Amino acid sequence: HVQLVESGGGAVQNGGSLRLSCAASRYMYDNFCMGWFRQAPGKEREGVAQMYSGERSTYYADSVKGRFTISHDNAKRTLYLQMNSLKPEDTAMYYCAADELNHGLAWRGYTNWSQGTQVTVSS
Repeated sequence: HVQLVESGGGAVQNGGSLRLSCAASRYMYDNFCMGWFRQAPGKEREGVAQMYSGERSTYYADSVKGRFTISHDNAKRTLYLQMNSLKPEDTAMYYCAADELNHGLAWRGYTNWSQGTQVTVSS
């Protein structure tokens, strides 16, 4: 089991930027799958960005392509999500997640989750 502690959320105006951080309690091996997810009030949880280190592959939801970037610092055991050109529709509770298997953007497969951080974008 991996403990995930998330930070970096907040309130910004339309067009602003935020960087979310997700610190892990243990080293993330090459085959670990790591991702970012979000859930807005009254909406289903959805995948935002994902990476599978062993395959050097990253995936993004169409709604965030070109604006969000997922990255991982092995030395710091930290996952990041850089969010630029934020829009009001990006407002949601954001979660990071990790698993030993590759689940892509399918959030139900992940077994390790952060407590979440709120991101609010006002117009």
